[in-house]
Amino acid sequence: MTADGSTTASELRTGPVPACLDFLPDSARLWIFGVSRPLEADEVRRFLSRVDAFLATWAAHGHPLAAGRCWDQERFLMVGVDDQVEAPSGCSIDALLRLLSELEEELGIDVRGNAPVWYRNAQGGIERVTRPAFRQRVSDGLVDGDTRVFDLSLTRVGDVRAGRFEGPARERWHARFLAETP
Repeated sequence: MTADGSTTASELRTGPVPACLDFLPDSARLWIFGVSRPLEADEVRRFLSRVDAFLATWAAHGHPLAAGRCWDQERFLMVGVDDQVEAPSGCSIDALLRLLSELEEELGIDVRGNAPVWYRNAQGGIERVTRPAFRQRVSDGLVDGDTRVFDLSLTRVGDVRAGRFEGPARERWHARFLAETP
């Protein structure tokens, strides 16, 4: 783990859950946001500083939330909250999304969009493409069932612990794109 609490890709391969989520139970609510481009070191510090300040005071109807975050593989923000302690409200979730919207504007990034497909290219780098572009890459033979993909739709910390965040396309929802190719 790095000084800013992030994990590297090699650390994730040795364990399915980033250590910064260890304090949360499997049932904890999870949001995963992919950052559209790699951030410079100063941008990472600004981004995480703002997220940390928000999480330190995050509350639902005046009740503090037991929440934490991970900065995973230099591209993914994972935010978890123990909803058994206090459940986040619609307003509190909206507040998190407003913060991310502000950060998108400040840094010129996309964080909240959930339509892109995230995968590892042949060199091990993380790519973010539209669904039609992913379909085309399948047709072109650039990605296949063994291509490692990321599932940002997971909603529980236990899903990450179970190794469902990154895996072969043929074992994830992405498999439907494989079946669509002639």
